[in-house]
Amino acid sequence: MSDKIFKIGIFILVLLGLLIYSTFFIVKETHQAIVLQLGNPKKVYKEAGLYWKIPLLQNVQMLDKRVLDIDAPSEEVIALDQKRIIVDAYAKFIIVDPLKFYISVGNERVAQSRLSSIINAKIRGVLGKENLVNLISTNRVKLMSQITKDVAEEAKDFGINVIDVRIKRADLPAANSEAIFKRMQTERTREAKEFRAEGFELGQTIKSKADKEVTIILAEARKKSQILRGEGDGQRNKIFADAFGRDPEFFSFYRAMQSYEKSLISGSETSLVLSPDSEFFRYFGESGLNKILKK
Repeated sequence: MSDKIFKIGIFILVLLGLLIYSTFFIVKETHQAIVLQLGNPKKVYKEAGLYWKIPLLQNVQMLDKRVLDIDAPSEEVIALDQKRIIVDAYAKFIIVDPLKFYISVGNERVAQSRLSSIINAKIRGVLGKENLVNLISTNRVKLMSQITKDVAEEAKDFGINVIDVRIKRADLPAANSEAIFKRMQTERTREAKEFRAEGFELGQTIKSKADKEVTIILAEARKKSQILRGEGDGQRNKIFADAFGRDPEFFSFYRAMQSYEKSLISGSETSLVLSPDSEFFRYFGESGLNKILKK
């Protein structure tokens, strides 16, 4: 009997625990809660704390109070000048009215889908009124401010406050990018050829000028060397003439010695056939040397 009472007591404690667990709930600092009764909202709790609900009849829907992000799918936009551009945007938003949020969109997944559609529509509407040049210039900040304002205005109906909308990436379509790349490549190749041609022409001009200057310098050097050589030869001849005038016999002896050196001593293989009493050998004899030494 006592064992049966013990089991009944355990059962009652378990039921009581389940009742308490399903009655009370905690709202964290980062969340806000909506109490639903058969799917209809009854109460909203925005502050953190411990709250209660009717077990089994009511349930709790938790919503985030923090800043949430959304990445909108890439969208192709046609600018005012008919240029196409692929835009990839993102947004930051906060759920400020949980009740309106639950009634209009239900949960965060549906909210992100609805916001993505609104963001892309506003991007097409605003950017489609501008030329491509304005989209990539400093005017882009002003355009993004306008898009953020328009998206925030429409998102108010969902109980959402849109803080910011930004473009992460704005590129030309793949086909356009390829065509532009090829055109840029062709242009750079043409410029490179022009630079090479100009460089070659400039090099030829410098080389021709240098060759001309070398020719002039060599001609001037040859002219100067010929003048100096002529002056030297003149002074040499003058010295020879003065020496010959002072002592013709010694001068004749000196020239004979030079002839002997060139023909007999310097290793020349030329054969000479001369008579011993030839004028060429006149200084080989003792009389010739004595004649010079006496002087």
